[in-house]
This record gives sequence, structure tokens and C-alpha cells, in this order.
Amino acid sequence: MSTVSVVKVLIVDDHRLFRSGVRAELDARIEVIGEAEDVDSAVTAITQLNPDVVLLDVHMPGGGGQEVLRRVLGTGAQVRFLALSVSDAAEDVIGVIRGGARGYVTKTISGRELTDAIVRVSEGDAVFSPRLAGFVLDAFASTEAPSIDPELDSLTTREREVLRLIARGYAYKEIAKELFISVKTVETHVSSVLRKLQLSNRHELSRWATARRLV
Repeated sequence: MSTVSVVKVLIVDDHRLFRSGVRAELDARIEVIGEAEDVDSAVTAITQLNPDVVLLDVHMPGGGGQEVLRRVLGTGAQVRFLALSVSDAAEDVIGVIRGGARGYVTKTISGRELTDAIVRVSEGDAVFSPRLAGFVLDAFASTEAPSIDPELDSLTTREREVLRLIARGYAYKEIAKELFISVKTVETHVSSVLRKLQLSNRHELSRWATARRLV
């Protein structure tokens, strides 16, 4: 009888409660060997622990998942990355895949599906939540370089998250709960986005985000 090898995983996410939840959902095929909450601690942990797969959040302190990919894969490390994010925006998916991740799934995934995805990535497969695969196919089928949007680039990753949720019709209180921040912090981010984009209200923000397919 053949034995099933256990996949060593490092969880990188800036929310401790979420990391604990992921641990609880994974089955015996996965061994969580460590956790990290920001870019610097992720790079250090990957170097020290040598995981088979890094479960990587896209937006977090220190530059986000793309910065982790750049710093780790730039050294020639052989570790595989699976992005796990609340965001299903094309720009985020394409950004981390171009950065070197082997797959991208959203946080609506079940524990069993996530375990399967991790195992498949460890074996060399590319794994995506169903609707996200189309983003990647479209992006890599095109030979044109992606257009640069100076206004979008002026926003921080957190401001983009808030903008996306505003455009989806979330109330400030709902955004605060979704992103684990205070309502006052949400208001601060919205004010900053309005100022940077020279817009007047959340309805204009929604139209702006929809026009750029950020919703």
C-alpha cells in the first residue's frame, strides 16, 4: 500500500484569525509548518522553513504578495506559491501569476477544495478558482503589454480594496468588517481615494471602478 506524502505549507496572511481558520480546515495531507503576517516575516520564514507550498495573501503590509514573490523567486528558490485572497479582481490575479505564483483561489473556497488545490500545486499543476482562469488566459493570450493607469497606480493596495467594495455596494460598516479595520479607517481611505481621483462621492467612485473593471 502506497503512502501519501504530506505537503509542508507556510500560511502568509495578515489576519491571525484567518490563519487559524485555514489551519483548522486543512486535512491530514497538509502539514502547516509556519505562519507569517507581512512581507518581511514571510521572506524570512520561507528561507528558514523551506516549505513545499506557500499559501499567499495578495494584500498585506510591506508590499503584498507580489513583493514576496519578487524577493523569494528572485533568489532562485524552488518553492511553489498558491495565492489565496478575498480579491477576485483581474489585476490582482494577473499580477501574482506574472510574479510567479502557480495558482490563485479566493477565500470562498472550502477546506477540502483548498487542500486539493495545495496538493495539486505541490505536484506542479496550475490551479485557479473557475472564473479566475479566464483572466489569466486572456492576459497571456495577448501579446500587448498591459496599459498603465497612473490614477490607479496612485492608490495603495488597501485603498484599492476599499474602492472595490464601495463599487460593489458595501456600506462602510460592512467594509470595516470585511477588511478587519474600523469604520473611521474606512472613511479615511475613501476620503483619500476621492482626493487622489478628484471625484466627489461614492457614486462617482463606483462608476470609476466599474469603467476599469475593478468590480
